[in-house]
Amino acid sequence: MDFSPYQSRPLNFAMEPKQVTFNEWADFFLENYSKPPIREPKTHAANLRANVHLKRAFATRRLFDVTADDIELFLRERLCQRIRTKTTNGYKERGTVKPATVHQELRVLRRMFNVAVRKKLLPSNPCSCVEFPVAIKRFFKPHYVTWSEQERIEQHSPRYLRNIVRILTETGLRINKELLSMRKDQLDIANATVWIPDSKTENGVAEVPLTPIAVDAFRSQLSFAGPGDWLFPSPRTVGQYCKSVKRVWRTALGKAEVSYFRIYDLRSTYATRLSAGGVADEWVVQLLRQGNSDVFKKYSQMKLAMKREALEKLNRRANEMRVSEAQSAPLDGGFGTVLVQ
Repeated sequence: MDFSPYQSRPLNFAMEPKQVTFNEWADFFLENYSKPPIREPKTHAANLRANVHLKRAFATRRLFDVTADDIELFLRERLCQRIRTKTTNGYKERGTVKPATVHQELRVLRRMFNVAVRKKLLPSNPCSCVEFPVAIKRFFKPHYVTWSEQERIEQHSPRYLRNIVRILTETGLRINKELLSMRKDQLDIANATVWIPDSKTENGVAEVPLTPIAVDAFRSQLSFAGPGDWLFPSPRTVGQYCKSVKRVWRTALGKAEVSYFRIYDLRSTYATRLSAGGVADEWVVQLLRQGNSDVFKKYSQMKLAMKREALEKLNRRANEMRVSEAQSAPLDGGFGTVLVQ
């Protein structure tokens, strides 16, 4: 029987579900739920790295027998292990494994068990009862760029990086997947739009509207890019696009005296500025081209400021006051956080 690449291949186990080993299930998961086009190549590579350690701990165990206590014990042991790198003279040990690395392995394990629950191999996911033993500081916490910070960064950036900063903060594009790999024919300057044919998610494939600042930045980059198909050509390899700007980004932040943050966080700045401008959450999610509205919580930080401002209006004697003494509502009807249009 032929199967579409989007369909999972059937389980070929000649045993009862309770007899399926972790090693067998891990191989099935990697084959059917990890490879492209189901997941991105980088995601699959991360899953492979995580499964090396997961199989080492649970390979011979039955999937049904893995408990939350077993998983917590595995996490604690991994956090005590040291990183081993292969050199010409053999393996060399470095510092201990970072908590973020172990947390990623837990996320992969959680997804593996979630699929097993959907396939009715398990009654519940044992990872749901697991508490990660180490607190990860600032894990995936985006940085909001103020306007003054952005101006300083642009002043100390080369022209193409300045264009990138303006485009990202005005469109919310993903830096590597969508912007750096962009071709010139994806631009429609006359209609102030750009077409994204390939993205991280299905919702990411869309036509993105441009602000006047974004249009000017794209025009500047078109004149700077020179001949060729790529909007951001590689300075080293002819006929290729620029793969990364991490080094020049770090240099620009240092010259601008701004603490380092990921350039990807400019996407959260875009979402936060939309929220501060009074755009409804549903529309912010649409403009971010996200399929899940829960992701908006990670990108927008304006909600916290609005909540704090709302708390300042809390009246602790409201039930003791007469109607004539009640606090009048703001004339503009809002919290004052949203910018005046």
